[in-house]
Amino acid sequence: MTLQDKLDAMRDDFENGRFPLVPTRDQLDTMQRATQQLIDSGQADHALKAGDTAPDFTLRDADGNSIGSRALLAKGPLVATFYRGVWCPYCNYDLQALEEIRSEIEARGASLVAISPQTPANSRKSQRDNKLGFPILSDAGTAVAAEFGLRFALPDELIAVYSQFGNDLPKINDDPAWVLPMPARYVIGTDGVIAYAEVNPDYTRRPDPSELLPVLDRLRAGIVA
Repeated sequence: MTLQDKLDAMRDDFENGRFPLVPTRDQLDTMQRATQQLIDSGQADHALKAGDTAPDFTLRDADGNSIGSRALLAKGPLVATFYRGVWCPYCNYDLQALEEIRSEIEARGASLVAISPQTPANSRKSQRDNKLGFPILSDAGTAVAAEFGLRFALPDELIAVYSQFGNDLPKINDDPAWVLPMPARYVIGTDGVIAYAEVNPDYTRRPDPSELLPVLDRLRAGIVA
């Protein structure tokens, strides 16, 4: 079963009352409307894409250690995935799927990191619950996500729904702003140029991690495109 198959099954369970949290029809409509508004905004089209230079960043991992993109790129390519947070089940499936191929990514000389606006404590929970062997970096205020063109503000009606679900993002992220990154996955070459980019304003849609491996193979072979 592919990652998207799992996500589709989870979405079907959620929308049809086979999930621990059963949303109302109004809540579902609000969530779907907010996703469509983000799609229609065209913001994803303006995010960084293949061929662009990735911004340098230094963020703290779940244990408070500073991890910089320059140091990682000095060792090899970098796979960076932006995700919403420990509270998002779609994101957790995504992280688990990445963990399944982590050894293949590392065998190709690349590093793998996840980037989220959540606090280090929540990153530790995410790593523990999803049994991850790669670091989750805390992007306070979604500053790095903004540099990649991924940050967006949640509309008021969606904030109300998330609050009803108990997803207190200001507490989870230690940030009063209700902002998130669009889910995205990047492969950055050692020269800092983005070799692969996938950004989706629909958080229920994620590319299969297996797509990363041919990109890393091309980078290892010195093939630019």
